[in-house]
Amino acid sequence: MDQYDYIVIGGGSAGCAVTGRLAVGGQRSICLIEAGGRNNDMRVKTPGMMPFLRGSQNYRYETVPQKGLNGRVGYQPRGRGLGGSSAINAMIYIRGNAWDYDNWAAMGCDGWAYEDVLPWFKKAEANERGADDYHGAGGPLFVSDQHYTNEASRAFVQSAAALQLNETQDFNGERQAGFGIYQVTQRKGERWSASRAYVEPIRNQQNLDIRTRTLVEKLVIEGGRVTGVAIRRGRHRETIYARRGVILSAGAFNSPQILMLSGIGPGNHLKAHDIPVTLDRPAVGSNLQDHIDYVSSWESTSRVPIGNSREGTMRMLGAILEHRRKRTGVMTTPYAEAGGFWTVGSDAPCPDVQWHFVPAMLEDHGREKVNGHGVSLHACVLRPESRGTVRLASGDAADGPAIDPNFLDDDRDMAVLRAGVRLSHRIAEAPPLADYGLTDRHPVDLNDDAALDAMIRSRADTVYHPVGTCRMGSDEEAVVDPTLKARGIEGLWVADASIMPRLVSGNTNAPSIMIGERCADFVMQAERAA
Repeated sequence: MDQYDYIVIGGGSAGCAVTGRLAVGGQRSICLIEAGGRNNDMRVKTPGMMPFLRGSQNYRYETVPQKGLNGRVGYQPRGRGLGGSSAINAMIYIRGNAWDYDNWAAMGCDGWAYEDVLPWFKKAEANERGADDYHGAGGPLFVSDQHYTNEASRAFVQSAAALQLNETQDFNGERQAGFGIYQVTQRKGERWSASRAYVEPIRNQQNLDIRTRTLVEKLVIEGGRVTGVAIRRGRHRETIYARRGVILSAGAFNSPQILMLSGIGPGNHLKAHDIPVTLDRPAVGSNLQDHIDYVSSWESTSRVPIGNSREGTMRMLGAILEHRRKRTGVMTTPYAEAGGFWTVGSDAPCPDVQWHFVPAMLEDHGREKVNGHGVSLHACVLRPESRGTVRLASGDAADGPAIDPNFLDDDRDMAVLRAGVRLSHRIAEAPPLADYGLTDRHPVDLNDDAALDAMIRSRADTVYHPVGTCRMGSDEEAVVDPTLKARGIEGLWVADASIMPRLVSGNTNAPSIMIGERCADFVMQAERAA
């Protein structure tokens, strides 16, 4: 086939949700295009293999040099293949704070207040705890409690409680603030990616054509309407057509890249790459926001945490065998097993820092081998004020985009992160976590702002939540309207984290899936109105 009712570009978290919902019933022909592979092997399905998914499943992007990080180049891992980043992430199920969505509505995104989005989170969810006012039990996305949790992670929660930082059992319930063990997108001890939730169950339907390892070069635009997609697989190029529309779900980096390659974006920038300007839209690729994150790390005398030692290696080998046989044990870990949300700024409307506790020592996103046993504690700024950009590095779709998060450009972000790091150390110094015999791997005078800021600038980086580069809004400058339809061009919707006008206060996978659910509904509403 070379003509379909709808073409979905990108098989990530939102793209899978859009595809799954539109394909149900068989009355619409759908083509899902994904640059990566199927992502259906046991390395992807095994949660504990997450640190090793750095090959074909990961774009492994890098930023341009960051002036706020001493000129360092940052690392930007993004999922490649069906499931997108939900196939390589830490599986943490967090929606953000209710205030985030109410703020979106206040910014002009009608229909996106918390009371509007909550039913869509519930529709997507199959929480093993069952349904209640905040959770669903009948959706395709399985959410579970961790079936294995390291003792050090529980000690972290107890140490937070010792500082009067309350324990919570549900970060997605009535109250986000507190510390506890995260729920994860797993089912029976295996990773449950968006692809396993929405696409794998229907992949053999005759109305669904899944094209993996296929690169989108640009949108085909005729008479102010998107009518198709130019694609490339190996050396073979072709154009496929959409009778009703195209849904762009390539993520916060690749969605603006594809728009710009298609002539939709900042006019002067497109001209510099010899791309004819179809629609001068400065907001495309602008408004990039990401959670800047600092990882404190301690070596422990205790061998309880996961570690690189003879004992630790034997433990992990045994865990791999256990997982193969029973889908239980250490290899079900998301690594970021515990965490919390707390307010460190006096004027924050809701928690402004999130913590991820890992019962292992991390350096350079886990890419640097560290000997011994220990723990790490991420602290990230939930609602950064700094804004960056995504731009074209070249006119070739196979080249990665130029990514500039502009980390720590706004001094307010440093103030929040500084306070978050200090609280990280207070928690680590409180029993029972302190009883693990912790030695700070990067000691600094926490009372010296200048010294702490210098340490942060030398080590901070992303915690993998880029958004905002095709922002939604009711103003004429917005890339999409509140129904996710592209402004100024017909037959095009955008559905992924790029449409977020403001970064949510938490991990972005669950919100991206919610956005995909909503987009499918908006598309069907447009069908009925036509």
